[in-house]
Amino acid sequence: MHSLRQYIELYRDNRDTIEAAAAVIINRRRPEALRALEAFAEQPAPRTPYRETSADLLYAPDYGLNIGRLQFAVDLAASFRCDVPNISTLLAVVVNDTYRPGALLEKNLPAGVSVMSLARAAAEHPEWVEPYLDSLSACATPTAALNSLLLQDGVMVHISRGVRLDKPIQIVSIFNSPTAMLAVRRLLVVADEGAAARLLLCDHSQGSGVPYLSCAVTEIFAGAGAEVEVYGIEEANADTVRVSETHARVADGARLLLNGSFLSGGISVNDYDVRLDGDDARADLSGLVIGGGSQCAANRVVLRHHGRRCVSRQLFKYALFDDARGEFGGKIVVDEGATGTDAEQNNRNLLVSDGARMDSAPQLEIYCDDVRCGHGSATGELDANALFYMRQRGIPLDEARMMLTQAFMSDVVDAVGYEPVRDRLRHLVEKRLGGEAASCANCSAEDSLCNR
Repeated sequence: MHSLRQYIELYRDNRDTIEAAAAVIINRRRPEALRALEAFAEQPAPRTPYRETSADLLYAPDYGLNIGRLQFAVDLAASFRCDVPNISTLLAVVVNDTYRPGALLEKNLPAGVSVMSLARAAAEHPEWVEPYLDSLSACATPTAALNSLLLQDGVMVHISRGVRLDKPIQIVSIFNSPTAMLAVRRLLVVADEGAAARLLLCDHSQGSGVPYLSCAVTEIFAGAGAEVEVYGIEEANADTVRVSETHARVADGARLLLNGSFLSGGISVNDYDVRLDGDDARADLSGLVIGGGSQCAANRVVLRHHGRRCVSRQLFKYALFDDARGEFGGKIVVDEGATGTDAEQNNRNLLVSDGARMDSAPQLEIYCDDVRCGHGSATGELDANALFYMRQRGIPLDEARMMLTQAFMSDVVDAVGYEPVRDRLRHLVEKRLGGEAASCANCSAEDSLCNR
């Protein structure tokens, strides 16, 4: 993958500056990341159903990197202009790749809950960082290796043993730069035994016509009996590329819920690697994609059952308009000793135009007899009979299409366990299908996705 070489040279030319801004714990991991990235650079690019999701192609453009840690102004209010149900959250902001806590964040955090920069966490609480950072991602992919090589800082969320956080932590990542930029983003979440927390992760980009690339890695550790819910909403402009990896480890009796929504953007590639290491653990993964124009969105899941009597559920749905492309790859791996496994995986796709394309590849890899596993995938069009029935009752075609698409997505929205976030997502889906972009500018009815 020749495109990775430019970042290797960038690191070598600016090594002192990059490492001066980072914690010692982060710097200690760079030699391994460099070796891994050099190995990836020598390999041929792997084949993918769509060239747009190839790492070699995604990292090929010449993006700038904020090595000097310059501060960029951002209009935070511009990312909250959507007329959606209000949510009271503990707010933090990441501008490009720089963490900025909300003015009242630390004051409002309850005892036992910490949200801070990764560099600060490494300095003040190395026991939160040292055992966990890179232990799951482990430079196993080009994105993970690149992230670890160029990382200067990130965000740390720590919930102490037995602490149950009622109010969600919201981390808003915003691109705002006058020139093309690569943002290296890292989020480390550690929930100790019996802890409970919800995170709302929002991705935005301000302005248009400027290419942005987000290289993001999230590592989540749910201790024994912990409950962690993570909701991601992506509303970026058409010039934004997002390459994201989420790695999670779930201990005995713990529960993990991951829900991701792509509502607007350019290219979005999301990889999930979830390990059910403990007995009686559970993971629920769900996601929705609403793609139009030439957008491309990919979700790829590897869910590993290592513990006994573990349960996992996957549900991903796509509604693709115009010339949009979608990709889903899902694999359930059941180890030899993972008796009593109960796993299900479903992918359902709706192609609303002749130019839309979808590639789906669900897989099962089972090394144990005492299991219950199933998977399914289906791709189709809107029900012509239902459209005819609705039009016969005076419902315009575009409105009928929107209603049917909303109904198609309803079970993914209903999978959101926290009611305020569920209401917000339902409203954003309605706005998106009605033709309103992430900027919330008013669009005419002719611009509606469902009228294309």
